[in-house]
Amino acid sequence: MSPSMKYGLCTLSVVPVRTQPSHKSEQIYQLLFGETVVVEERKGRKWLKVRFGELSGWVLARQLLPLTPSEWERYSSQYALNLDLTGHLFRDGESLPITLGARLPCFDGLRMVLAGQSYTFSGQAVFPEHLQPLAHLVEKLARRFLWAPEQAGGRSPFGIEGALLVQLVYGLVGVTLPRFAFQQVLLGELVNFLDEALPGDLAFFEGAGGKVNHVGILLPEGKILHVSGWARLDALDHFGIFDVEQQRHTHRLRVVKRFLDSPQTRPAFPERKTAEVPAQPSLFA
Repeated sequence: MSPSMKYGLCTLSVVPVRTQPSHKSEQIYQLLFGETVVVEERKGRKWLKVRFGELSGWVLARQLLPLTPSEWERYSSQYALNLDLTGHLFRDGESLPITLGARLPCFDGLRMVLAGQSYTFSGQAVFPEHLQPLAHLVEKLARRFLWAPEQAGGRSPFGIEGALLVQLVYGLVGVTLPRFAFQQVLLGELVNFLDEALPGDLAFFEGAGGKVNHVGILLPEGKILHVSGWARLDALDHFGIFDVEQQRHTHRLRVVKRFLDSPQTRPAFPERKTAEVPAQPSLFA
């Protein structure tokens, strides 16, 4: 890795991004295969502080491929997206696993070349311009993460954080969202009443101090897909998320926002009967 390296590309399945240059430091994000970064700082020969979008953090230098400015420009704008929950790249008889949302730089439909190495991919890949911000696509992509275990900073089916699941899924359909739920809630169009919510809308929830700390994707039939222990489906009413197994509300609803230009016209709560879910605010954790 050149000391003057200014740009990089992730060439591993999932690479942790940490708050400090230490393996003991908190993971705040993960880079997926093919994602490009700008190098902001270096600590010794081992660690690099990189920027991806609005977020900065530390990664191991050896886990990135150095890029020239022209390569960074090309790989950042010309790529396909892996839509399989997990897939495999093949190189010289070896297999490299990649996850949903991984980028395939300069992919021609079958292969790509990085650092002189040729990779082939036969899974489901699509170019970003072919994905539209439609509710049924958001639902289909989000459902693929069901049962993924909760992991702070996680962005893969083997460990996912709720706000990052939302950011990743919406990013795939061309809607750019910030990293944290308390940032995401500041954007979008306000939905005044829950009965007016549509599949694909985002519901935000507040903690004990009133700060937004949780987010989920509304699905048909009054369901919400969110991450609590794992990526799961639960019921939603005007009080919040109701866990049927625990028979209590677990997250207090703050607001619903709309981010899709062409949401489904089918309501998220068709003829919903509130008696089906006991609404008792005192049951909040």
